[in-house]
Amino acid sequence: MPKTVCIVGAGPSGLIAAKSLLHDVPKGTFEVSIFDSQPRLGGLWPSKKDDNGGLVHPLMVANQSKHTVQFSDLAWPKDAPELPQAWQVGRYLERYFKAYCLEAELYLETSVEKSENTGSGWRVHTRSKDGDLEERVFDYLLVASGYFGKPAVPESSVVPENPEISVIHSSKYRNLKVLLGEGNPNGGKILVVGGQMSGVEIAGTIATHLSSAVHSPGTSSISNPEKYSLHHIIQKPVWVMPLFLSPRATSPVPPFLPLDLASYNLANRPHPLTNTQGHITEESAIRTSSLYEIALGTNQSIYSAALAVTHKDNANPQYLAVSDNYSEFVRSGLITVSQGKLERLCGHEATISPTQEKIDDIAAVVLATGFKASDSISFLPPSVLETLSLSSQDLNNTIALAFHGTHHPSVPNLGFVGFYRSQYWGIMEMQARFVTSLWMAGGPTSDSLTPAMKQALDKDTSIERTIALRTDPRASQFPMGDYAWLMQEFAAALDLKRLDHLSVMPALPPAGIGMNILTPARYPSKSLNEFQRPEVTKSLKMTEATVWAAMSSTRFVAKGVFRSLLGEWKLERDLVSKLPSHPSGHFSGTAKFLLREGTRDGREAEFDKIVEEGGDVGMEYLYIEQGDFKAANGFTFRATRRYIWRYNEKQDELTVWFAKTDDQKRADYLFHKVEFSVPKGDNEKGWKATAGHMCIKDYYDVKYEFRFKAVNLTDWNLAYTVNGPQKDYTIDGTYTR
Repeated sequence: MPKTVCIVGAGPSGLIAAKSLLHDVPKGTFEVSIFDSQPRLGGLWPSKKDDNGGLVHPLMVANQSKHTVQFSDLAWPKDAPELPQAWQVGRYLERYFKAYCLEAELYLETSVEKSENTGSGWRVHTRSKDGDLEERVFDYLLVASGYFGKPAVPESSVVPENPEISVIHSSKYRNLKVLLGEGNPNGGKILVVGGQMSGVEIAGTIATHLSSAVHSPGTSSISNPEKYSLHHIIQKPVWVMPLFLSPRATSPVPPFLPLDLASYNLANRPHPLTNTQGHITEESAIRTSSLYEIALGTNQSIYSAALAVTHKDNANPQYLAVSDNYSEFVRSGLITVSQGKLERLCGHEATISPTQEKIDDIAAVVLATGFKASDSISFLPPSVLETLSLSSQDLNNTIALAFHGTHHPSVPNLGFVGFYRSQYWGIMEMQARFVTSLWMAGGPTSDSLTPAMKQALDKDTSIERTIALRTDPRASQFPMGDYAWLMQEFAAALDLKRLDHLSVMPALPPAGIGMNILTPARYPSKSLNEFQRPEVTKSLKMTEATVWAAMSSTRFVAKGVFRSLLGEWKLERDLVSKLPSHPSGHFSGTAKFLLREGTRDGREAEFDKIVEEGGDVGMEYLYIEQGDFKAANGFTFRATRRYIWRYNEKQDELTVWFAKTDDQKRADYLFHKVEFSVPKGDNEKGWKATAGHMCIKDYYDVKYEFRFKAVNLTDWNLAYTVNGPQKDYTIDGTYTR
């Protein structure tokens, strides 16, 4: 007789658990039923661009690439973006369900309200969307409901229950109109509370929306968007990484890769791997701080003193966040940062402790204060909750589970998948395999355990370690464990071998060792079927092709340049003309790159096709330069120019467009495409690019040189040589921060 399993949660952890129970053991070993209170599967991940009912914005860009946001045996489509949006992740999960979970019974809009451990099994009480109660008995209960049970909000003494202004949790933010209504004619400050991952991400998102509202053509969805700004409260500086990093950060022509591919290079670590998370020593913290500073090329003081990670911060556990635009918005002044803790919100004013700084003129508050995991497991019996030792005082929402969040030996018929913070797709898959193997063997004390699993369980100290870290002032940001190390530990317990790369990988200096990129596909099942095997190979090839393209061509350089242009630059430009009709002289002024959502002007057919196919129209800049031109004859006049700079992610293409003369926020027609060239040797000082444009009979020969320090542009040159019957001059401009 098959053993019956109740899985609570139809998100990624529930689906990978179902797949393991149905496919990683002999067919018919387990019968699986999946319950989820939502009307769709996917958990946090919506599958439609307009699905705003969940805890994740459908257009949110994943902060890991498709090579990591996947399971080992289902590759993404070739044309999927490197960094998928949330709704695209939801579509991936729908594909995964159809590929591997159709044999499971799926009950959507059905919540698990209560469960009872009978000793030999579980009595599970469910309620359907119509309110119908049902009671079923299962041999095993698997919790896949995750960390994000219910938004955590400050006590009423900090944020009143009925505030005078709009107060929402970051998981509910969708757009400015929802947050601000029609807006206030006088504007005000949007206060973001919380300085870790979600705080930085949501502040960067709202700043992008504000910038777009101010600088886009047409009418804004809120009135006077230019009168709003953001104020972000953080408790301490965190390292803010962009979505693309460089595996050769010290190179003057750094290549760019999605940050997970740049970070999960096992060639950079001694083997066997040791755990870098948990209790962080001062030595380890200083070493990590140094690595982050090398990756960014700065201690973040270039953006703001409030973001700077100083020597006094280096010895403390280092915290990380991810955002493409946050730091530059801080530098530009759109986001103001204060260090401290929100003590009280009263009317339109907030008080920060311990400085007692007052922030006035607040128009709305966004709470990036995390989630309570307790609601995700509230259906478990009180005795089991006591055994799991969930503490409301534990800000990391940990529960006392053995072998890296998979089970508790006192409740052998209860399993967990997905109770893990940090990069979790590979870990979820490993957890699902481990629970499946554990139940297949008969439990943690069974004589049928393989020697590897028995040894892993005998050595395991996960429960003791979890409880100790709750009160450890030097606990890491993600205390449950180092992703790469955990993958190694699970693989050893499961007798899984990590696949070699299919081809030789690019070597990095100084050791000249080939890159060794960790992805879930490197750890496939031992019993791949004829459908899974090509999916694993396809995934591996896709990752390797991406790495090789980045390391040997100009792939992603346009992305790296585009991201780093945001904000204001000092511009000095010389013009040397051979014709008296165009006087020589010098321009001195500023150039601003003002971020906004991609617009349709000038590319109507392409834009409509992207929208029709459900793609991302991308971002663009409104470029405005202003300054004084002093001609060689001594005459000085005020000069200004406007262009539109666009980045097309699918084409990995940077283009510059003329602005309309009668509506200078709108693009008119293409000026040129920026064509990057592969460095010719080690003497290059920056990434070079060329472009060309024929203006009636005059030809513009364009040359760029972009100089980086790690991922950030420090300065760049733009030169034109213009020849034709009407023009004969050269322009050479230098942009510096």
